[in-house]
Amino acid sequence: MARSAAHCPVRAAAEVLSRPIRRRGKELEQAIFEAALDQLTSGGFARLTMEGVAGAARTGKAALYRRWASKVELVVDALDSTLPRPADTPDLGSARDELLLLIEGFAVAMDSRAGSAMHALMSELDHEQAEVFKDFIVRRVIGPTKDTILDILGRGAERGDVRPGAVNPLVADVAPAMLMYRAKSHGRQFGPDFATELVDEVLVPLIRA
Repeated sequence: MARSAAHCPVRAAAEVLSRPIRRRGKELEQAIFEAALDQLTSGGFARLTMEGVAGAARTGKAALYRRWASKVELVVDALDSTLPRPADTPDLGSARDELLLLIEGFAVAMDSRAGSAMHALMSELDHEQAEVFKDFIVRRVIGPTKDTILDILGRGAERGDVRPGAVNPLVADVAPAMLMYRAKSHGRQFGPDFATELVDEVLVPLIRA
């Protein structure tokens, strides 16, 4: 005689795990963001659905649609909340050391959950979606990185280890361009020597006084 669902431990456990959890505010939002990034990393943007995110976060679909009108908006907010915030690079007395610290930080960020999700996103976007996410990446990643590099170059020029002509936006574009190219074409794993090679073989010769 078949056992009822109430007496089947496996089915009962599955039912418990599928029940919504009562959460509000930041706690609920964080659970949704984590579910969205996990779904994006494991299945890609095309397979990500609001229903899937709601199920993984153990909340109702209505909780998502009250906050985000589409999965594009949800993914942008999830990435924005999870990626490390831009921070000023401290004055280390050497433009080379400051650039190395910045590049190493970028590599660490790309190895995080948000970095994995962003890499998955970059590999499969169609044109319409690409414009939205391109604007986000420029605002949240490329722009702040470029601004920090300009600050580093400016300090270096004042110290004398950066030539004055190197303190310009075109030179500052080189590192972000290399980083994004590497992330898109070689995967998110940069390798243990990538930061040192980029700084010593590309950036330092370019800016050397």
